[in-house]
Amino acid sequence: MAETLSTMLTLGTRVPAFSLENAVDGRTVSPDDYAASPALLVMFICNHCPFVRHVIDGVTKVAADYLPRGVGIIAINSNDRVGYPQDAPENMKRLADELGWDFPFVFDETQEVAKAFRAACTPDFFLFGAAGDLAYRGELDESRPGNGIPVTGSDLRAAIDAVLAGEPVGEDQKASIGCNIKWRPGNEPSYFT
Repeated sequence: MAETLSTMLTLGTRVPAFSLENAVDGRTVSPDDYAASPALLVMFICNHCPFVRHVIDGVTKVAADYLPRGVGIIAINSNDRVGYPQDAPENMKRLADELGWDFPFVFDETQEVAKAFRAACTPDFFLFGAAGDLAYRGELDESRPGNGIPVTGSDLRAAIDAVLAGEPVGEDQKASIGCNIKWRPGNEPSYFT
């Protein structure tokens, strides 16, 4: 299990524009759909990564707690579905249905959206405030497969709570750690070189 750190996109960065198909219902999803939301959480996740599988129930609980408070949530899978067929859209739909997600799980076939976010790993979390500026990027919490720390979502929850309260999120943010995004051969982003 190779560990990859989040690139820690610069705080204040505007949410990158994108339009992707939701694997669950086929509708097109964009950050513009959440323009009236007090916050937008964008997560890069996938089906097979052991780091994602370790925190998936925590992610589901965060969504259950914050969707009713108006937080927009979009999960994005950017993995190469040829090399990793378990991450293909039909399997994404199956996972979202099993977990009862009420938020979109979109597929980034070209991997250009991952590049726009400078996403590096799964899971990788990006929280934008009401104005669309990046307020938090980093870990869900300090739990990792095998480290014995319970999954609570504490870091991400604190950031969401601050944004919803109109308060700044502290700049002492810890990088997410996970499996690297599975780039298509020859499509690796330049920000790793």
